[in-house]
Amino acid sequence: MTGRAVVIGDALIDELRDTGGVREFVGGAALNVAVGLSRLGVPSSLIAMVGDDEAGDRIRSYLDDYGVELIATVGPHGSSRAVSIRSASGEPTYEFNDAAWNRAVDFAERERAAIADAAIVVVSCFPFDDLAQTAALAEAAGGSRLAIDPNPRSGMLHDRERFVTGFESVVPGATLAKVGEDDAALLYGEPLDLLRTRLIDLGAEAVLATYGSSGAAIDAGQDAVTAPISGFPGRIVDTMGGGDAAFASTIASLLAGRDDWSAVLHEAMDVAAATCRFEGALLRLPSALERIDIDAIGT
Repeated sequence: MTGRAVVIGDALIDELRDTGGVREFVGGAALNVAVGLSRLGVPSSLIAMVGDDEAGDRIRSYLDDYGVELIATVGPHGSSRAVSIRSASGEPTYEFNDAAWNRAVDFAERERAAIADAAIVVVSCFPFDDLAQTAALAEAAGGSRLAIDPNPRSGMLHDRERFVTGFESVVPGATLAKVGEDDAALLYGEPLDLLRTRLIDLGAEAVLATYGSSGAAIDAGQDAVTAPISGFPGRIVDTMGGGDAAFASTIASLLAGRDDWSAVLHEAMDVAAATCRFEGALLRLPSALERIDIDAIGT
């Protein structure tokens, strides 16, 4: 596998609150994908807003631990934070601080150089409703191989219609677009099946669609493949990183030149299923479930 992935988007502290108490993890969808790619053997860089504060130090240290280069915009509001309140099923709801609400990145010389040299540019949880930011992204990444996950969050969404406009402006020609049921409902108010078709019609080369407990699908040209969630032993502990893990796995397969979409999707489902059996969003491989006490995961 050759080439570096450059991931553009969010990095933050996830504060998890549930009946077990309060815990904190380094997270953010883009950060999760960058770290996941690194764990899958893909050298990766992350372009994100990170504050010059204690939370920022934790984010930088975490990325160092997993070999991810950080190209940081230092935001005026410090580092982003998401308070995640978990239901009994593990599905999170989020509240975001001012830094997350006002997130933005610079596209200066260092960022543009990294993008120009990248084997693929990955965009996740980007503020597409900021049309100036979106235009800067499109200009900087023009001609790059692009993978996009809009990953909207209602707590960070300024204008739904502008977000859709910005997102769809970068879809044509994208190597991969990833969307989920929540994205389809929040942005379009329509079923995910319709959004899959819309993105292919807009010019995405392939679409990865995630359906939660119902599995996932990939559309690529005339090919359409589906896969159920992978049936590993042990309970699902935390769904937070499942979609990011599936996205990272699919991108790694593309960079490896794999074109058997069924095999690519089933492997992505395996990685997502393993990730969801641990608390936090760190990508896990199925091998992580070997030689451990499955009943103890997450306790």
